[in-house]
Amino acid sequence: MSQTDRILPGVAMMIAFCTLAPLIDVFSKLAAQEVPVGVIVLGRGLVQAVLMAPVMVVMGFSLRPDRRTLGLTALRALMLASSTYCFVAAVRVMPIADALAIAFVEPFLILVIGRFAFGEQVGQRRIIACVVGFLGALLVIQPSFAAFGSAAFFPLGTALSFALYMLVTRHLSRRMHPVAMQFHTALLAALICLPVLGFGTWAGIGPITFEMPQGVFLIWCAGVGLAATVSHMAITYALSFAPSSTLAPLHYLEIVTATLFGYLIFDDFPDALTWAGIGIIVSSGLYIIHRERRLARAARLADLATVSASEAPL
Repeated sequence: MSQTDRILPGVAMMIAFCTLAPLIDVFSKLAAQEVPVGVIVLGRGLVQAVLMAPVMVVMGFSLRPDRRTLGLTALRALMLASSTYCFVAAVRVMPIADALAIAFVEPFLILVIGRFAFGEQVGQRRIIACVVGFLGALLVIQPSFAAFGSAAFFPLGTALSFALYMLVTRHLSRRMHPVAMQFHTALLAALICLPVLGFGTWAGIGPITFEMPQGVFLIWCAGVGLAATVSHMAITYALSFAPSSTLAPLHYLEIVTATLFGYLIFDDFPDALTWAGIGIIVSSGLYIIHRERRLARAARLADLATVSASEAPL
């Protein structure tokens, strides 16, 4: 299969992800009206692990975590649980599109963390794009804070947790198959939730108290795990067909589908100020993607020139 032929299914799977991923938020918002946020996070991990277990067996992977990668996998699971908790806590009261727009500052945080924690080179233009993107997020946060209070800051927690989640994923992807990574991360995330819910129940902390979902709310909780499993499998296979630099701009389609679901199901629609913030965040993100592509292309050309020079006859 040629590179062009591989890109097309990759793009199709990425569009599938952007269509299905907001269903995680829809089911979360429906469930959070009655179910504690911590229980929804636990349910996501359990359902995702149960659904992925047969896939693991069919593909010949062990259901036991590899001790060599257990620490990083546990950290990835902690970041996933934290990211999910913050976002569910946000959409419990906020429109999905507003929360998602704020959470989309995650690519900017990856650059900042990479620069200061790992010493990665980040040029002045990308730093400016990060600052502009954060200003766009403030345009979304300001009216949301006035309407929903401190819940407007939860998506920033999602962005920070998911940025760390992605940085850990970069390291793990060299050692683990994506399917095994997804299963073990979901399983460990559920295990991490258990003592937290135990403490919350003992201390009487409402959002992390264990209460068994009843009736339709049990279906909504299961829907969170199902949507997470299917959508993340879609993006896993998308990245196996096409490079992330090709797929990254399509990720912003998720804001469109999230807005559509929010309007159809909850009658939520962003106001003009929120749309302005979304526009700034998306534009800044696309500019950073553009710069990453140019820098990667320049690095490849430099490597080719070095190889050519080394092979030239003396």
